[in-house]
Formats: sequence, structure tokens, C-alpha cells
Amino acid sequence: MGCVSRALYLNGIGLSPSPQSPLHFPYWKQNFVINTKAFDKFHFPLLSCSIGNGGSSGNNNNNNNNNNPFGSWWWHGGNGGDDDSSGSLYSLLLFVPSLLYCFCHLQVATAIARTATSSEDDGNKEYDAVWEVKGSKRTKLIPDFTKDAFVVASASNASLSSLLSVNKLWDECRELFVQFMLPEGFPDSVTSDYLNYSLWRSVQGVASQISGVLATQALLYAIGLGKGAIPTAAAINWVLKDGIGYLSKIMLSNFGRHFDVNPKGWRLFADLLENAAFGLEMLTPAFPHHFVFIGAAAGAGRSAAALIQASTRSCFYAGFAARRNFAEVIAKGEAQGMVSKAIGIMLGIALANHIGSSMPFALASFSVVTWIHMYCNLKSYQSIELRTLNPYRASLVFSEYLLSGQAPPVKEVNDEEPLFPALHFFKIKSANKSQLLVLSSEAKDAAVEIEHRLQLGSKLSDVVNNKEDAHALFSLYEDEGYILTEHGGKFCVVLKESALPQDMLKSLFQVSYLYWLERNAGIVATSTSADCAPGGRLEISLDYVQREFNHVKSDSTSVGWVTDGLIARPLPNRIRPGYVEPSVAS
Repeated sequence: MGCVSRALYLNGIGLSPSPQSPLHFPYWKQNFVINTKAFDKFHFPLLSCSIGNGGSSGNNNNNNNNNNPFGSWWWHGGNGGDDDSSGSLYSLLLFVPSLLYCFCHLQVATAIARTATSSEDDGNKEYDAVWEVKGSKRTKLIPDFTKDAFVVASASNASLSSLLSVNKLWDECRELFVQFMLPEGFPDSVTSDYLNYSLWRSVQGVASQISGVLATQALLYAIGLGKGAIPTAAAINWVLKDGIGYLSKIMLSNFGRHFDVNPKGWRLFADLLENAAFGLEMLTPAFPHHFVFIGAAAGAGRSAAALIQASTRSCFYAGFAARRNFAEVIAKGEAQGMVSKAIGIMLGIALANHIGSSMPFALASFSVVTWIHMYCNLKSYQSIELRTLNPYRASLVFSEYLLSGQAPPVKEVNDEEPLFPALHFFKIKSANKSQLLVLSSEAKDAAVEIEHRLQLGSKLSDVVNNKEDAHALFSLYEDEGYILTEHGGKFCVVLKESALPQDMLKSLFQVSYLYWLERNAGIVATSTSADCAPGGRLEISLDYVQREFNHVKSDSTSVGWVTDGLIARPLPNRIRPGYVEPSVAS
């Protein structure tokens, strides 16, 4: 075999047989180059000398020694033919020192180049580093000349003990948890209230599953588990859970718009309904002769609670998506829920095994778990900051703006809002006492009064009794998507067929100003035509709204409110001004 010409690879860098070709390091900012002329004075046996030809020239055995770079000495364990054993050994002895010398020479050369460049830019060391950003994690990368690439800054100094350390393992587990349980880019990709909500929801999910396991065990005891009644239990479970549950969902879906307006209150109601259903199932062993009735009521309650929870969950997740990443926030929320359910089922099974068929212990355990469940629900709702405007939140924002000239923060308005509109005393107060209090008592009272007196979607025939009033209202609100008047102490908003959520929000701002005129300026309602005349109550308020509505929207948006419309459930009444019904030919 003739002379061999092969590229020599040292630490991942290819050295060409040509001594004139330079070595380039493209990742270095000054395009660092090593000229390989310096290697001309060194001889490489693998590059310039003939290597063992695989044994004697006349030996062509079946072991294919012609491809063996060290001849038969390597193949036969050092006992090759007498003619080439010394030559192969000599080639190996030359190869090893040459390889070591080349490696040392390259390391020295790169070290000298690195030292020279670092001394040149001594005052700007951070310029050589690159930061890799992945979500909230930042990793520093530095150039490695021996690998011709950027590497993690701490990788070269990491030892085996540090890699296996407890801190390293904890960091890896935490990163894996964040990857699977939190949206990408957390915490910047979600709003500030997302984490507290998720934590409390996780705990309540565990408590809910424990209650479910205890209730299921009670149901099975009630129907006589272990007495051949399992097929009957399966049939009854299907009828109660699926059949009656479907019916309850269909009936409750008619209230879907209410879930958008007051999602917190409806969600708390769903939690109460779910716990009530669990409580009924817990009582079935005590009243086995009423098993069908109690089971049917509990199945309907659990199905209705599931519908409300699924509906309101979308409202919450949409508010958490700070970067419009709705799908990801929902997916991570489902993952968190699955973890809570798994933990809750395991704890529930363990608790059920200890309780057995003891009714007093079962009820006591259920009461404690239910209390934990409801407390965590309350804390989770306390963490939510809804940024959309429903009638109460919009009235409070507008009333505070009219009194102080500034829109109130999202957090304070949410803390002040009652969970149930009919129970204004039932509110969730924030535990943070250090926040700046800017809501005045006058604005709070105004919001409650306005929500009580507001009637969206009123019928025109109910608020207008004569032609003169109708003409005055249509002339005043000709360019608006609504007609506002006061009738019987109510602020009646008649919506046109083309009315949008933005028009409803604008009408509520005018209602807030009318209430302000009534309380602070003493301007009360007289007659509809007089109020629509120049200088009248409705004319003054509409003129103010047309001038200030964009300003209050801008100020509200600056503090975090979503002002693209009003989230409300108006009555299904609309008018179409100027519409004449076509006559039917006789």
C-alpha cells in the first residue's frame, strides 16, 4: 500500500494534510485564525510515512489485514510476521508522541491567542459572552476555541460531584415542573394573579377528590357492596350520573350569559353545589331506602356544578393570558388539575381504608375536607383580577372617575365587588393591607345604587307614553346606538338593533353621570321632553359623555381595564328606528 494521506482530527478540529491551510474560528468576534505553517517543521508519521502494509507483501489472508493501519502486529496481538513487527512497532511509537505534541501545540496556540485577545478587550469582557434566554431561564455562553463553538460558561469547570449535587438535581426537577405545569415564558406570559390562583386551585382540587372518594365509598356501602349488587350499582350509577346529569346541564345552559357577567359568584355557587352533592351521597348509607332519590339529586347537582365550573374557567384563563396565549394557559391549567386529582384520589383511598364503614368518622372527615375545599376556593377567587367591565365594575370605575378624576386600579375594584349581586355585603376582601386605598365610599354607594336601578334592554313602549316624548328621545339619540331615559326610578336603556357592547358601555357612563348630577348637583328628572331639550338633564349628560367617553376609556385602559365593551346580559328587546313594515296587498 502506498503512502497514506488522511486528515488528522484533534478535539473536533480537522487538520488538512496541506500545511498552508489556516484554521478558522468563525464564532470568535475577530475571526481568529491559526496559521498551520508552524506545523511544517514537525513530521507526522500518519501523514508522510508509509504505515505497515498489513503483514508481508505476499500474505493475503482472509482477515483483510490490508485495511489494518497497524499491520499484523495489531491484529495478531503483537505476534505478527517477523519481517514487519519491528516496523509496525516503530510506526506506533512515532504516532503516539506526534499526536501528543500536536495536541499540546494547539492548546498552547489557542491559549496564547485567547490571552492576547482578552487583554486587548480587558475593559469589555462581557462583550464576549452570549446569553441564551428560554422563558425566565438565562444561561451564559462563552466561546470555546478547542470546540469552535459556544458552550455553557460553567460547563468547563463543572465536576462530577457538582453535577450530582442536590442543588443541581433540584434545579433540574424545578425546571421540568415549570416546563410541564406553567405556561412558556412564565411569569411574563401571564398576569400577576395567575400563580396565586393556580396554587389555591391545586389544593382545593386535592380536597375535592378526597370528598369524591369518600362519597363514592358511601354510595357503594348504601347499595350493599359485596352482596352481589355491583351490576345493579353500575346501572344505577349510569342512570343517575349520565341521564339526569345531561338533563340538568341542558336546563342550566340557558344561564350561560350570567356566567360571563359574574363568573366568581357562579363559580363559588358551583363549588357549594358540588359539596352539597357529595354530602347527599355521604348520607345514602343512613337512608338506603331513599337511595334512588338521593342519588338522583346528587348526580344532577354534580353535573350542574361541572357545567358552571367549565364555563367560568374559560373566563379566568382568558384573563390570565397576558400574551394572548389562551390555549397554552388552558392546557397548563388542565395539567395542574390532573396532578391535583391524582394526589387527591390517592389520599382519599388511604383515608377511606382507615375509615371503613364507620359513618361518624366518615362524616367528620368529610366536614374537614369540605372546609379546606371551600377555603381554598375563596382564596383562589380572591387572587383573580377580572379586567373586563360588567355593570358593577363599570359603575364603580366611572363613579370614581367622576369623583376623583382618575380610574381606580383593577385589584381594588375586584376586592370591592360582591360575589353575588343580590348580596352586596358578601365580598372578598384582600389580605394585603398595604395597598393604596383610592376608592371613595361615595363611589362604592353609587355603584351599588346604579346596578340596582339599571335596566338594559328595556321596551320602548314601557318607557314612552306619548308622541312628543318619543320624538324628543329619537332626535336626541339619533347618532347613538341606544336611547336612555328614566322611568319609575329606573335608568332604562333602550337598545337599537345595531347596538354593540361598546354602546352599552357608553350608556352606562351616561347613567353614572346622571346619578352624579342627581346626587351632587340636585338635577333630578322632570318630564322626558323637558329633559331632552337644550339645558335639560338628558341633553347635558349626553353632551358630557360625547366629550369625555374616550378620555375615561383611555385612563381605564392605562391602569389595566379592558374597555372594548360591557359584559352584560340585557333583556332581549331591540328597536329599529325608521323601519316601516311593508303593507300586505289586499
